Amino acid sequence: MIAKSQIKYIRSLAQQKYRKEHKVYVAEGEKLVKEWLEGEVRLQMIAGLGSWLDANQQLISRHPEAEVVEMDASHLEQVSSLQTPNNALVVAHMPEQTPPPADKWCLALDTIQDPGNMGTILRVADWFGIDHVVCSPDCVDVFNSKVVQSAMGAHLRVQVHTCALDGFFRKAKIPILAATLGGTNVYDVTPPDAAILVIGNESKGISPELVTMASQRITIPRLGGAESLK
Repeated sequence: MIAKSQIKYIRSLAQQKYRKEHKVYVAEGEKLVKEWLEGEVRLQMIAGLGSWLDANQQLISRHPEAEVVEMDASHLEQVSSLQTPNNALVVAHMPEQTPPPADKWCLALDTIQDPGNMGTILRVADWFGIDHVVCSPDCVDVFNSKVVQSAMGAHLRVQVHTCALDGFFRKAKIPILAATLGGTNVYDVTPPDAAILVIGNESKGISPELVTMASQRITIPRLGGAESLK
């Protein structure tokens, strides 16, 4: 059964400073946990109800390096970030940071602040097969529990890089497309083989300095009444 020190450790990972210190994050809920167990990701801990652990021994055995911990419903409630705690959670190692690609389709995110928006963007990138997302240093932490939940497994397939976007753009070998109001209608643009699509902050948009570095400004025309896509 789980120890008090382990409960304290998992709860501490709700804070970014401890996620950074230990270089791990939490994914929880039966559907997400199964994706992490099936994926190529290093796990530090697998925790769940005894019945769930027994039913998933085959998947758990794929991660011999992970500590397996049995919890009861009250323990899950203590550590869960979900309104309704589920059957299991994993503590996963963060992937190593690598330089962003200079010649592949990717999204560049300038100061995205809302965890739900960040998770949705990662999920959309995953849907369209965009393997790389580059975040400015002041974006919300991509390993925030709300981001992990709303990304729905995109963390396993999309590589997230954090760096100063101006320096990244200077090294880019492909077009930089800034998503702005008043740009060229996206439906009138011939898609390049590869490009960097820049998405800006929820209220301020893309910073003026970065907009000036763009090869082209594009706009998805609004047909309905929504304020924005984020």
